[in-house]
Amino acid sequence: MTTTAKPRTVGAARTRVEGREKVTGAARYASEQPFEKLAHGWLVLSTVARGRVRAVGEEAVRALPGVLTVLHSGNAPRLTTDFASLLGPPDPVVALFQHDRVPHLGWPVALVVAETPEQAREAAETLVVEYDEEPHDVAFHAGRPGTYTPEDGSAVATKGDLEAELAASSVLVDASYTTPEQHHGAMEPHAATAHWDEGRLEVLDTNQGTGWVAGDLAQLFSLDASSVRVRSEHIGGAFGSKGVRPHQVGAVMAATVLHRPVRLALTRRQVFAVTGYRSPTAQRVRLGAEPDGRLRAFGHEALNLTSTLRPFVETSAVFGRVMYDARAHHTAHRLVGLDMPTPTWMRAPGEAPGSFAVESALDELAERLEMDPIALRARNEPETGPLSGLPFSSRNLLGCFEEGARRFGWAGRDPRPRLRREGRWLLGTGTAAATYPSGAAPSTASVTAEPDGGFTVRISAADVGTGARTALALVAAEALDVEAERVTVRIGDSDFGQAWVAGGSMGTRSWSLAVVSAAEELRGRLALSDGDIPPDGITARTDTAGLLAELAKKERHSFGAQFAEVAVDVTTGEVRVRRMLGVFAAGRIVNPLTARSQLVGGMTWGLSMALHEEAVRDAASGGQVGADFAGYHVAANADVPVIEADWIDDPVPDDPVGIKGIGEIGIVGAAAAISNAVWHATGVRHRDLPLRPDRILRAEEGTGTGA
Repeated sequence: MTTTAKPRTVGAARTRVEGREKVTGAARYASEQPFEKLAHGWLVLSTVARGRVRAVGEEAVRALPGVLTVLHSGNAPRLTTDFASLLGPPDPVVALFQHDRVPHLGWPVALVVAETPEQAREAAETLVVEYDEEPHDVAFHAGRPGTYTPEDGSAVATKGDLEAELAASSVLVDASYTTPEQHHGAMEPHAATAHWDEGRLEVLDTNQGTGWVAGDLAQLFSLDASSVRVRSEHIGGAFGSKGVRPHQVGAVMAATVLHRPVRLALTRRQVFAVTGYRSPTAQRVRLGAEPDGRLRAFGHEALNLTSTLRPFVETSAVFGRVMYDARAHHTAHRLVGLDMPTPTWMRAPGEAPGSFAVESALDELAERLEMDPIALRARNEPETGPLSGLPFSSRNLLGCFEEGARRFGWAGRDPRPRLRREGRWLLGTGTAAATYPSGAAPSTASVTAEPDGGFTVRISAADVGTGARTALALVAAEALDVEAERVTVRIGDSDFGQAWVAGGSMGTRSWSLAVVSAAEELRGRLALSDGDIPPDGITARTDTAGLLAELAKKERHSFGAQFAEVAVDVTTGEVRVRRMLGVFAAGRIVNPLTARSQLVGGMTWGLSMALHEEAVRDAASGGQVGADFAGYHVAANADVPVIEADWIDDPVPDDPVGIKGIGEIGIVGAAAAISNAVWHATGVRHRDLPLRPDRILRAEEGTGTGA
């Protein structure tokens, strides 16, 4: 008798289960959901960077066609704002219209609601708001006064005597690096529709965690948590910006006033103003080494800005805490409060800018030691966490470098700079290491065995474009020992129970553990049912809090090696990336098709970070210059070469699912690899991003070599 082998689930490349809906337009996003008697809101943002609202000229606007209401600090419903959210205190900008203070340009000062979006926009642009303006400060730079260490136990981490080890070192690097303000730029702007349905508040939204948003809205509006439902089925990108923001609060506020559905969709310029961004950083890295390259001292101090309302730390200095061993380690974060919006998480928060500084400094050290950059990193590979002393759950960074070097042709590289030329182009290659934590958070999930032989997974996961639905279907199919086609995954609904957000490279790992746990329990119940499934099915539901509490304490991270080749035209300052390769060690890869897409996407963003992305603030107005995709430059197709992303085996023996995150790590180290390649091409070290043509030309003038 012949048997047919069951197709692989986890580890087999699968197209997205919702792919056809998305490419045919059948997938409806937050601002496309139909409602009867739908009203439309339009935010009015402040035109001053600091001061108070003196008057809102609402009378003239209320008389305009279609206008239903104008909300502002003088008449808006009161909110409860003193509470702890899932991810800490909420951004103060969600305390919509609770006071007349203006802490930064673009602060929401009013909401106009009308019958149509066109009427709402016209009325909002007509509304006259008067201010008592005050002097503002948006100047960010290293060494400026007013910096402080945040009251956070993780702000500073240290061991040994850094100054003593630096003094005893044979070779030193002491360099400063900067990265600019950067924005998320998700394709789908932020939008939400709120309405009351039989005593329940229902919000259709685009977000990274429906339970997170539902919980905060319940707190803000003093509602019982069970009376709030948030759904977010399809999401057109997020990258850290789609948490609780003014658009959801404004939509709910207007819906409570008008007792009808209200939609509030932000414009692209409003997205730049009120949904967060990556703070600029000023970083100092100090390295001290023996002649053989072994580090005696590792110091990394990072400064970022925050608002005057709330501290937010861009944790750039955490990168080195797990990467390199040294006798003395000192890493610290400092803040300066400015009249700016509060920053937020942005893809690979901390590690993205931090890796640029540290991996550039490692390259500078390798140059001074006349040592291969990969060999230097291997020399300082730690056996345990350099600061924690904990074992690594798995760490195969050197395997990534070995495989990457082989595929990239690193062995044939002449380490001397400015030697390769093709016509007007100088050529160079560079490398950098990457890492990102592999965490997991408690989540709930249910799995139902249906009478028709299928299985339904329900979990409040968010698919921000990563292919989460497909990955969870594969994970569930493997746990149930059935074909993936028999599994239906329902996500993006807060009614399914609390689950971790899509962020921090923790989503798939956290959700998979919950799904596997529920599936295993269901299999046990099915074994006792004798195949008799009632009409409403048999459901198993689990919460992973207990499982996670039992996990051994270890350093859990993904690792990777980035490689880049660039061509630099020193007569125009143009930098072209010719090829990129990233090799990663990231546990089990659930779906190679979508995993590669995530890694390539991150590397592409790293290229964009290296060459283009830079939000510029006007000191006079306090606002961003060019807060749109015409003024804020991102990598276009012509900028992006063929990018290869791959992985090596990285088993995690003690982990219940063996999955690590990959959403963030693709961007980590990519900008440093490109910058290191530019040094190899030109012989000039660049410590400020992006690598603009004017910076290349100024550096070239300083060499005195010409073209």
